[in-house]
Amino acid sequence: MRRSMTARIFAKLMLVVAIVIGVALAAIDFLASEMAEKVYVSALESELEEKTRMLGVLLREDLLELRPEVIAALAEASGGRLTVVDATGAVLQDSEANPARMENHANRPEIRAALDGAIGHSLRGSPTTGVNYLYVASPIRGGAVRLAMPLKEISGQISVLRRKLVLYTAAAFIPAIVLALLFARAFSRRLGAIIDYASTLATGDFRARLQVRGNDELGVLGRQLNETGEKLQTMFEELEREHQEMEKLERVRKDFVINVSHELRTPLASIQGYTETLLDGAVNDQENNIRFLNIVRQNAERLGRLTADLLTISRIELKTQRFQFASYRLDNLLNECVDTLRPVAQKKRITMHLDAGPPGAEVFCDSEAVHQIMTNLLDNAIKYTPEEGQIYISAVPVQGDRIEVRVRDTGIGIPAEDLGRLFERFYRVDKARSRELGGTGLGLAIVKHLARALGGDVRVESDLGRGSTFAFTLPTEDLGLSEQATVQTELTRM
Repeated sequence: MRRSMTARIFAKLMLVVAIVIGVALAAIDFLASEMAEKVYVSALESELEEKTRMLGVLLREDLLELRPEVIAALAEASGGRLTVVDATGAVLQDSEANPARMENHANRPEIRAALDGAIGHSLRGSPTTGVNYLYVASPIRGGAVRLAMPLKEISGQISVLRRKLVLYTAAAFIPAIVLALLFARAFSRRLGAIIDYASTLATGDFRARLQVRGNDELGVLGRQLNETGEKLQTMFEELEREHQEMEKLERVRKDFVINVSHELRTPLASIQGYTETLLDGAVNDQENNIRFLNIVRQNAERLGRLTADLLTISRIELKTQRFQFASYRLDNLLNECVDTLRPVAQKKRITMHLDAGPPGAEVFCDSEAVHQIMTNLLDNAIKYTPEEGQIYISAVPVQGDRIEVRVRDTGIGIPAEDLGRLFERFYRVDKARSRELGGTGLGLAIVKHLARALGGDVRVESDLGRGSTFAFTLPTEDLGLSEQATVQTELTRM
């Protein structure tokens, strides 16, 4: 396709060159012919003037005494038609016609000028012979002598001159034609490559690039097309990423709806079932009515926790969660969180140990967000740690401007294959036990989003059967974060 396109461009360029050369040759032929005719006629006039002056040296009586054959010989020697007239314009001698039959020439322009004492010129047809002539007349004593040259001889000379001129001009155009061929070939190849590249872009292949040479207009055009291709490629990749994100968001939305529906269905079904049982008469059953009501209350509380967690994570992801950043003493924050959950731990005879890190250490954060992070981590540690277990809370400086808070337990641990998905929404290692313990499946997802919104991150380590360590980082100075949640574009998967 590219070769055929290049051939078509080359053919069109050569056609244009041929037309230009043809027009140039026609113009040269026209202008040169006109100029050559003027030059030739002017030279012939000068020649005839010289010849008529020579004839004018002869006396009028001598010319009258010459016989017609002598006049014809003189005319032949002069190369034209010879005519002698008297002062009245009457024809006395003529080399080609009978003077007695010729009309008076006093009204002829050249004769009139000669009779007035000047050289006369005229270019017209002869009424006697019917042939176009160039007439030149000179004055003589008592009259005028005139030479006439047929124009067909002038035309023949001019035609020869025109043919030679056109031939020589065409020969002079040969180097220009060769250069035009070379230029047209190079130009057509480059232009064909540009057109082919444009067609490639039109097909959607934006990775291809055009080889650009030179700084002329085609070179500039080629570079601009390459820049266009790069921009289109960037836009296409961005659209692909956005499309993938949209697909991912759609999957997340569908999974979210499915998971939320599933999470809501279980407590609602339990509440509905036990409520109907109570309404059917179990409310009067002294042995079971209190147990049924406790189950209804527990499921209602679970629905409340689930709704609250959903609202929290929704506000964070939609960037409507408001934070109040300030500097806080880290030991005070951790003590408050531990004191809040200590009664819950004591019910399982779990001991909580706190090492608040360097004395007087401060972190720049939102205290409520930190309290929610710690509450979720400590609540999980308490749920999955057996009775009489241990929970260790510590804080250590990391990376110079950050402090890492760690929550380590001596619980059941987490399998290695589940560690990568712990912070996904509604992901549970043991779904049955998690629901039994009242978990919503959103706690660790909230921890992750809050930690990142505060300018930190989260991580987890675990040995199955020996316990787990959850850690999150907090900045020690103002990072210039917005008072509104700034969650990373990576969404927590369902």
